[in-house]
Amino acid sequence: MASLFIHSSFLSSPKPSIPIISSPTKKPPPPQILHTTVPLAGKTNPAPSTTLQTFWDWLSNKGVVSPKSPSVKPGIVPEGLGLISQKIFSRNEVVVEVPSKVWINSDTVAASEIGGLCGGLKPWASIALFLLREKGREDSPWRSYIEIMPSGNDSTIFWSEEELSELQGTQLLGTTVGVKEYVQSEFLKIEEEIILPNKHMFPTITLDDFLWAFAMLRSRAFSNLRGQNLVLIPLADLINHSPGITIDDPSWEIKGGGLFSRELKFSLRTPIPVKAGDQVKLLYSLWISLQVLIQYDMEKSNAGLALDYGFIESRSDRNVYTLTLEIPESDPFFGDKLDIAEANGFQETAYFDIILGRPLPQGLLPYLRLVALEGPDAFLLESIFRNSIWGHLELPISRTNEELICQVVRDACKTALSNYHTTIEEDEKLMQQGNLDPKLEIAVGVRAGEKKVLEQIDGIFKERELELDVLEYYQERRLKDLGLVGEQGEIIFWEPK
Repeated sequence: MASLFIHSSFLSSPKPSIPIISSPTKKPPPPQILHTTVPLAGKTNPAPSTTLQTFWDWLSNKGVVSPKSPSVKPGIVPEGLGLISQKIFSRNEVVVEVPSKVWINSDTVAASEIGGLCGGLKPWASIALFLLREKGREDSPWRSYIEIMPSGNDSTIFWSEEELSELQGTQLLGTTVGVKEYVQSEFLKIEEEIILPNKHMFPTITLDDFLWAFAMLRSRAFSNLRGQNLVLIPLADLINHSPGITIDDPSWEIKGGGLFSRELKFSLRTPIPVKAGDQVKLLYSLWISLQVLIQYDMEKSNAGLALDYGFIESRSDRNVYTLTLEIPESDPFFGDKLDIAEANGFQETAYFDIILGRPLPQGLLPYLRLVALEGPDAFLLESIFRNSIWGHLELPISRTNEELICQVVRDACKTALSNYHTTIEEDEKLMQQGNLDPKLEIAVGVRAGEKKVLEQIDGIFKERELELDVLEYYQERRLKDLGLVGEQGEIIFWEPK
């Protein structure tokens, strides 16, 4: 049997995509970038109109908006809070510009009273701690902004144990548990090293408080901006997502402050025309009717959307299952295989996102064949083939090797499918009935999508098994290259004269 190993539960929780939190079985994520798109304003406990007015007054006093002729205003919308247009916008027209003086980022924390205590923290953790300190201060200059933030949303990190049980068998469940454990470990370290020794500077902060701050950053913060790894931008972070917007061009940018000012500004544009009174939206990250909307992230899976924002979409290509493949250290050819993997852009562990309705990702089959190489096929691992082996691995190596990867992948799919407590048919019946609790609707949608992808993977390798007798393998290709195979596929033997 080949030393082919597919990580526990084979297709374990997704690689850090989005990127923020990696598989819970792997090392913690590089969380300085929580996500690459925009935030959900928040559906839970939307701010009352008086709080919104206070926030608007705060923006006016800071010179962010013009109270006499605003282009957009915050308002209550089905999602919670959103940006309501006060004029007609053309496509790509600037909706709002927010100067850096009202941003919250690592520089804000460093310049605050707790800046000296946060120097060794990860950027997201220092901003989370800053948020909680300001939230607990009656005289905080940020109070008007923080008070419009929701108490939570439908993100799976806020689900109860009973609600999480509906995710049984899913990768999303493993990722959610891993994220919560990661946040807890960071909190316990910060509590011991910073909060408790400096009680006079902090309100009482619990793990639930820290999880809330983490969720606010995960759902609201902008990242990968020019010179800004992670930043909260008041007003701009009220922009909501529209699944109907499929334009993936960035809807925002950092601009210089102009000829007489060096202050940076965050500039938000609408990707589609918007009428007065409409909501400006992004594509979870774009905005559509009644709001200014955007599309947040075209590439994020439904599991990622559920974890970050607390919603999913009906688009089939939002359904993703991640295969985690690994070269086991017990493999007698571990060193050679790892060298080959690294030379071709892979590591000891490789993650492959399988998307419903799309072909297998590039590199998956070669990596599988590499891990499964053994016995008579192992000669390809010799140094003489080092520069050409990946090209060979892109095609079937031998019947034994190809049959092995089919068997292992199909067995893993069957095992993964057996871990769900419902069938696809049962999930689809629930969805057809409608009127589901929002969290149950997310759970049913995610688990049905994962199962469909698993069945797709199994079907691909089942079909491949049926072709094993007609596939052309390495030895046949090599003989053809040497001119030792006839037109009918027979091997030509040359007798010496």
